[in-house]
Amino acid sequence: MPTSVSVERLAGSSIALLRRFFGDVRGSSTPMTGILLSVTIGTVGLGTDYGLWVYSHQRAQEAADSAAVSAGTAVSSGQSDRIVRQATAVAAAYGYSNGTEGQTITVNWPPASGKYSGKSYAVEVIVQQEQQRLFSANWTETAPTVVGRAVALGNVGDGCAIALDRTASGAISAQGSTAVTLSNCSLIANSSSSSAVSAGGSASVTSLSVNTVGAVSGVSHFVVSAGINTGISPVTDPYASLSLPSLGSCTAHNTTVKNSASLTPGVYCGGLSVNAGATATLAPGVYYMDQGALTVNGGGTLTGTGVTIIFTSSTGKNYATASLNGGANIDLSAPTMGWTGGLVMIADRNAPLGTSYKLNGGATQKLGGTVYLPTGALIYAGGASATTTCTKMIADTIAFTGNSTLAAQCGAYPVKNFGIVNAKLGE
Repeated sequence: MPTSVSVERLAGSSIALLRRFFGDVRGSSTPMTGILLSVTIGTVGLGTDYGLWVYSHQRAQEAADSAAVSAGTAVSSGQSDRIVRQATAVAAAYGYSNGTEGQTITVNWPPASGKYSGKSYAVEVIVQQEQQRLFSANWTETAPTVVGRAVALGNVGDGCAIALDRTASGAISAQGSTAVTLSNCSLIANSSSSSAVSAGGSASVTSLSVNTVGAVSGVSHFVVSAGINTGISPVTDPYASLSLPSLGSCTAHNTTVKNSASLTPGVYCGGLSVNAGATATLAPGVYYMDQGALTVNGGGTLTGTGVTIIFTSSTGKNYATASLNGGANIDLSAPTMGWTGGLVMIADRNAPLGTSYKLNGGATQKLGGTVYLPTGALIYAGGASATTTCTKMIADTIAFTGNSTLAAQCGAYPVKNFGIVNAKLGE
């Protein structure tokens, strides 16, 4: 048993030495100070690293926020090919790029997780970066990764109807038995009125979202997938800089189509009228209605591809208007190039505020492109859901008076898009 005895003696001797060490106050501060100093330096170092990580997280979140908003703008404008490119470009402006210094930029359209997972009107951006370990290397085995995540909603998706008036009650309205469908696009009203957007009777409005500076009256009449947003900032008129050229001489005067006629671009002084049962076919180009009105009576037909109709006045008075009546057969599409590209109808912004334009062609009314009536009171009923892929309305006020369909799948037309993007962080 000699080994056991020697171990016991060694243990007893060690305990005795330790007792004398801790019991001896002479010079004991030096080793204790060294121990405490090491702990203090380590704690301060870990705090320093933590502060750097917090700052890095803030930067990553800022990059994700800005990148998501930029990508959301591309979603709103229907430019799906630019979503990833815009997000990564904005992230790069903040110093983040894939494969650099442990950085990863992920763009998910639609989002892969969270409240808006799978929603095509939303885009998710995740910015990640592996952090360096300085003082904390002695405390942690692996480097932490900071993550910034943001989800942006292009939730007017593409707006397909906007009322520009800043104060009107019922700037956008739907009354009676009206059924309005905005296919994957939204309503916008710049009015600050408490009833800027209104619906009543048995009317129903289905859209991606409803957005207004003011408020909505008759909320129960609206079916929306991306919410009703009030208190937004006014949306800029996308065609505010559009100017009309000077009118030339009259091509025709007080034109009436009684049977069938093929018409050519020009200046139609006194307007153009299509009788019931008659057919007017417009060749591609720009048609100026100089005073008078564009009138198509029930049973009349007006068709044209690559056409823009402009309502104006050479005298600054009696500006031309439109009256497309119920039962009229309307099939017009905008040019795909040129200064009127994407615009199927334009009203002179010098026309008096509230000038009436009645587009009530009903189910057989097909307007491909944007109807732009900046000072006009638009009364609208029509659109065929099976064939209308791009119909947008911009007017001072818009009143839906019958079953109508608008849509914003406008890849075939060089339209200008309008909308708002709200950053929704971490949802």
